[in-house]
Amino acid sequence: MITIPYLTALSTYLSYTLLFAFGQLRDLFRKIIDWGKSNNLQGYAPICLDSEDFYTRRLYLRIQDCFGRPISSAPDAWFDVVERFSNDRNKTLIRMDKVKHCLNLGSYNYLGFAAADEYCTPRSIESLKKFSASTCSPRVDGGTTVLHSELEECVAKFVGKPDALVFGMGYATNSAIIPVLIGKGGLIISDSLNHSSIVNGARGSGATISIFQHNIPSDLERVLREQIAEGQARTHRPWKKIIVVVEGIYSMEGELCNLPEIVAICKKYKAYVYLDEAHSIGAVGKTGRGVCELLGVDTADVDIMMGTFTKSFGSCGGYIAGSKELIQYLKYACPAHLYGTSISPPAAQQIISAIQVLLGEDGSSRGAQKLARIRENSNFFRSELKKMGFEVLGDNDSPVMPIMLYNPSKIPAFSRECLRKNVAVVVVGFPATPLLLARARICISASHSREDLVKALEVISEVGDLVGIKYFPAEPKKVHQEDGMLKLD
Repeated sequence: MITIPYLTALSTYLSYTLLFAFGQLRDLFRKIIDWGKSNNLQGYAPICLDSEDFYTRRLYLRIQDCFGRPISSAPDAWFDVVERFSNDRNKTLIRMDKVKHCLNLGSYNYLGFAAADEYCTPRSIESLKKFSASTCSPRVDGGTTVLHSELEECVAKFVGKPDALVFGMGYATNSAIIPVLIGKGGLIISDSLNHSSIVNGARGSGATISIFQHNIPSDLERVLREQIAEGQARTHRPWKKIIVVVEGIYSMEGELCNLPEIVAICKKYKAYVYLDEAHSIGAVGKTGRGVCELLGVDTADVDIMMGTFTKSFGSCGGYIAGSKELIQYLKYACPAHLYGTSISPPAAQQIISAIQVLLGEDGSSRGAQKLARIRENSNFFRSELKKMGFEVLGDNDSPVMPIMLYNPSKIPAFSRECLRKNVAVVVVGFPATPLLLARARICISASHSREDLVKALEVISEVGDLVGIKYFPAEPKKVHQEDGMLKLD
C-alpha cells in the first residue's frame, strides 16, 4: 500500500484540476471561434470525440517528447537516443540527424542478451541463413521448424513443466490464451494490478471477473469464499471453473508475488493458478527459473505458467507451460497458435542459446555470473535510492524499481533533466497508473557496471533535488578513514 504525503496528494489534485479546467476553457473558446464553420465530415460521425481525446490533446501532447523516443543502437547498458525537436508546441516531433549516447535505465534487457553476445549472436545469424527471417506461416500450416520444437522442449525443461507452447507475441499470449481456458460460467479472480494483456484476455473470455486487493492473500481468500458461496449470478449454480491470475513480478510496482500463500489458498479452494512470469523468468532465482525457484514453490502446484521472451532472453514472443494435456488442447483450440504467424526462427534460436548460457551448457559460467550481477546491481541500486530519500517501490532482487513522482508537472521535468544529463529513463502516468501515482520506472540490467550505476545515482540524485521528489530525509553519510584521511561514504 502506497501512503501518499498529504501535501503531495493535495498539490497533485490541484495540478490536474487546473489542467482540466483550463483545457475545457480552451476547448470552449475554440468551439465559439469555429461556430458555423464546416467540419468537412460529409455526414460521417467523428471517429474521435473531443471528450474522448481530451486527455491526449491537453495533457499527453504537451509532454510526448518524453515518450516513444527512437533509438539507433542495441538496447545495451548504453545506447544512442535520436534527438527530436518540435515547431508546433510538441504536437509533432521531428527527428534530427544527431544522437545522444545515454545510459539505458528503461529497457527490459535484464540479463544483457539484447546486445551482441559471443554465444547467442553467431547462432542466431546462422539460423537466419538457414531458415530465413520468417516462416511466413502459422504453426499449423508451414510455420513449425525444428527450432520451434526444440524451443518448446527447452522452455518446458527450463521452467519445470511437462510441456510448453510458444507464440510470436508476448501480449497475445495472455490475451489469446485466457479466453481459450475459460468462458461463460467460469470465474476469473485477478489481482487488481495485473497487466492489461491479462485484463483484455479476461474480458474477452466471457467469464465472470472478480478482483482481489493487490498481492494480499487474505483478500483473495475472502473473494474466493464469497464467490464459491454465492455461485453464478442469478442461477447460483456452482462455477464451472475458477482461475486465479497473478504475476511473478508486477511490472509497474516491482513487487514479487506472494506466491506461496496464494498457491496454498488456491489448493484449499480447488482453484487453478495462472502465473504470468513476463518480468520474473530469467531475472530472479538462483538459476533464473523465476519466482517459483526464488520463493520455493513447486512448479507442480502452478497449473499454467506463462512468460515472455522479450525481457531476460533478448528476443520476442511468449510461452505457456503446463501439463501435456493442457498444451495438446491449446494446439487444437488457441487462435494465436492456429492463425498467428509463428515466432521468427532467429528469435527462437536466440532464446534457445540464452537458456543454454543460463544453464551453463555453453561451457562457461557466464550465465551464473549474469544472474549474480543482476541481483547485486538491483539490490545495490534500490538501497542507494532509498538512502537518498526517494520513495522506491518493489522488493529486493527485483530489477524493476519505480521512483514515485506523483505530481504531473514532475513527469516531464524528471525525464527531460535526466536525458539532458545523458541518462534515459521511462516515466509513467495516468492512465497507465492511477491518477495520483505517476512514477519513473527504472529497469536494471546485468550489463550495467558498478560505474554505470554510480553515475546514474549521481544524476538521479541531482535531478531529484532539482525536481523535488525526495520525499524522505536522506540517510547521513558514514565517515571512514582511508590513507590517513577521513572520507564520506
